[in-house]
Amino acid sequence: MSQTESSASSSGGVLIVGSITADLTTFSQRLPARGETILGDEFTLVLGGKGANQAVAAGLAGGTAHMVACVGTDLFSGLVTDGLRAAGVNIDHVRMVDGPTGIAHIRVDDSGENDIVMVPLANTSLSEAQIDRAFAERGASSKVLLTQLEIPWALTQYAIRRGHDAGLTVVLDPAPAAKLDEAIWPLVDIVTPNETEASILTGIVVHDRDSAVRAGRWFTDRGARYALITMAAAGAVLVSAGDVVAFDSIPVTAVDTTAAGDAFAGYLGASLALGHELPEAISRAIAAGALAVTKRGASPSLPGRADVDALLDAQKALA
Repeated sequence: MSQTESSASSSGGVLIVGSITADLTTFSQRLPARGETILGDEFTLVLGGKGANQAVAAGLAGGTAHMVACVGTDLFSGLVTDGLRAAGVNIDHVRMVDGPTGIAHIRVDDSGENDIVMVPLANTSLSEAQIDRAFAERGASSKVLLTQLEIPWALTQYAIRRGHDAGLTVVLDPAPAAKLDEAIWPLVDIVTPNETEASILTGIVVHDRDSAVRAGRWFTDRGARYALITMAAAGAVLVSAGDVVAFDSIPVTAVDTTAAGDAFAGYLGASLALGHELPEAISRAIAAGALAVTKRGASPSLPGRADVDALLDAQKALA
């Protein structure tokens, strides 16, 4: 780590307000049709949830990750909290509540595509008071807020307002996508939808770079500082009020796409907190997302910083 990065990481953490789940994932050659039973090939039970995955990715990227969330009192509680601790994520603001931990049921086919049913459960118990305590203790030492939509929207809004008021760079991963109160966009520095999420939020069908730019303009017209539309193999576009920058994807063979977006968000947030300029942070996020799809599972697929650096160096050598 450079002296600049060391100084940034010591004073600039990443605050993640979001979900924690136990991910129950099945792997099969294809997904069953409605009403059909098929035989699968493998099953995993691991730490997941968009918030937790992004926290783990931020930590692996070299950031100082602080998780704000809730878990239950069931047999999955130890699995998820141990997984966060093992990844170096601070869980002082992860609260245990009566009842079951959040669950995600994930199905993955041989092409690496997936579908997911996420049941929030304990995640619905997150509170404004809990978020306030986290900001009181960690806000001054944090530079970036990461949040998503697997917790109640009112609390995502509250976290965004707290992050904005505290001067943090607010990054919203709007997944799972839903129509949102447009008053929130001026408080968001970077919104990071994929093409499906951008289509749902804006009403503009995103199918190529031009339509992604139009969708990005929808966000910036409503006050977001940047819209970063990700399009898997088609790369990404960064849209601001006065500029558009395109980023190429890194070709890989996909095995499981479950945590690609979380790897992207976590590396983006940590890279910004470490002092990287936005274009470089996006390049690192793209590399992290590319590596994540080459392994099975959500949190187990999240790459370490050395692997991301090696992939970026290999891409530079090819240029």
